[in-house]
Amino acid sequence: MAEHVGERSALLARLRQTSHTPVLIVGGGINGISTFRELALQGIPVLLIERGDWCQAASGALSRMIHGGLRYLETGEFGLVKEAVEERNRLLKNAPHCVFPLRTTVPVDSWGGGMIGAGKRFLGLGASPSRRGALLLRSGLALYDAWSGRYGALPRHQLNDTAATRQRWPGFADWVKYSAAYYDAWITAPERLGFELTDDTLQACPQALALNYLSLKHSDGEKITLSDTLTGEEFTLQTHVVVNATGAWIDRLNGALSPTAAGQKLIGGTKGSHLVLRSPELLAMLDGEMIYYENRDGRACLLFPWYGNVLAGTTDIRVDDPDGVICEADEQRYILDSLRFIFPHLSLSDSDVLYTFSGVRPLPASSAATSGAISRNHSLVLIPPGRERDFTTLCLVGGKWTTFRSFGEEAADRVLNLLGQRRKVSTKERAIGGGRNYPGEARKPAWIKALSRESGLSTERIADLLSRYGTRAQAMVKFMVSEPDALLHTLPDWSRNELRYLIRYEQVQTPGDLLIRRTPLAVSGQLTAPAVEEITRLLAHERGWTAAQSEQERAAISSQLRREHGVHLSEV
Repeated sequence: MAEHVGERSALLARLRQTSHTPVLIVGGGINGISTFRELALQGIPVLLIERGDWCQAASGALSRMIHGGLRYLETGEFGLVKEAVEERNRLLKNAPHCVFPLRTTVPVDSWGGGMIGAGKRFLGLGASPSRRGALLLRSGLALYDAWSGRYGALPRHQLNDTAATRQRWPGFADWVKYSAAYYDAWITAPERLGFELTDDTLQACPQALALNYLSLKHSDGEKITLSDTLTGEEFTLQTHVVVNATGAWIDRLNGALSPTAAGQKLIGGTKGSHLVLRSPELLAMLDGEMIYYENRDGRACLLFPWYGNVLAGTTDIRVDDPDGVICEADEQRYILDSLRFIFPHLSLSDSDVLYTFSGVRPLPASSAATSGAISRNHSLVLIPPGRERDFTTLCLVGGKWTTFRSFGEEAADRVLNLLGQRRKVSTKERAIGGGRNYPGEARKPAWIKALSRESGLSTERIADLLSRYGTRAQAMVKFMVSEPDALLHTLPDWSRNELRYLIRYEQVQTPGDLLIRRTPLAVSGQLTAPAVEEITRLLAHERGWTAAQSEQERAAISSQLRREHGVHLSEV
């Protein structure tokens, strides 16, 4: 098996020879990637396309939680919570390089509050969000523990009285009377995990094909035309099934594929925005834990440590147009105000915000009175062939990041049925990317020392690479020592060959791919104007860009960081 099979030029050459594919998946978010993986592993020569980069939209804008969805118990979505807990524990096992247990504290203001509202929501009577009391929370956590105990070994929840709560959290607001502590999980690099799933599949299934920066341009009902968004080159092919995994853009793609589908509304998306804050005081108070709490309006909010800073969110605002969503000023104020609600003595301002991000959740169209009442479950909608269209369209509606594997499995099984095929391989126990053969805590020092001796790199450097890439670090280290290397002038914790490896073997096409999705450099607040310039020059050399192209790309990423993420690059 080839060590690297994802070079874009080779993939495009194969696409030029393709006139028919049984399945075309449109949308390289986590659900499209998962469906691609599930189908390719069954031997289906499936094609996955993404008009931007992998996990560029909503799949890269999640709250970085891998969780069962405790609050969904209140709306009676027991099946969803059970499924999510099971998939959470699978990710802890299959992706241990980037999914970790996360102790979570829930502050509450009363013993029996919220019972009436919870009852109404459970019965589907549309009650507004309201604060939950300790008794209600304990009931939900008991179910949570039961499922966690069946599917994993995370510690059971604890319910803390006022004294214990104050001892651990002296900075809590006076309204906090009790607290509960339980375990979920978090993910360090969701965009990387999405890429690793794609790359794993290309290596294991040579008949499969996956390309970023490739869009569906139009269809005449029989043939579909694709366009390379980087070069303008077009490709025409036929397919039996189109899987519409475009998330918030599902209705738009359906309308492009068939005029009669233009009026069918499947998606009622809501926008979620987040802030990354530099607050040493708040970081110290959290001490490795997450706080999951209800704001004044009953909206669920969260904050937890994130790359030496603090991640805080989120909003839940209905939107009709998913293009160009950003964290607006009023959303930033809302999140900062919510932090003052839980920590009233904490001093925070707009100047503490390092980075913002926003995405549109692809929720099902709903007439629910509040965004929080819209189901977070997933579903499949089949649009059969008709007079205007020779192919079947399968739409992936909704879905949580945590349940991507099971949703992809369900979608793939539906497609296999359409093709008259059967499942051959299960992904339930299949390790992902850098989680394959990952050393446990007891074995990690020996693993690091062995690779250090073999490569000549320091154990500290190997430890950094292991934390960033898991066991994929082995191939990277082999590449790094194969030619002269040097640390970046502007970011001495990173080397030129480390970035060259990502550029050459991880389908990096733009500075944003490298700075936002393959590395945490942007989201962790490490970027300066000189760093962006140095890295863009490196990418330009690898891609053969002219000086003018390099400058254009540098200006474009600087503008994108400012416009979409609130990052104003400093000169130092």
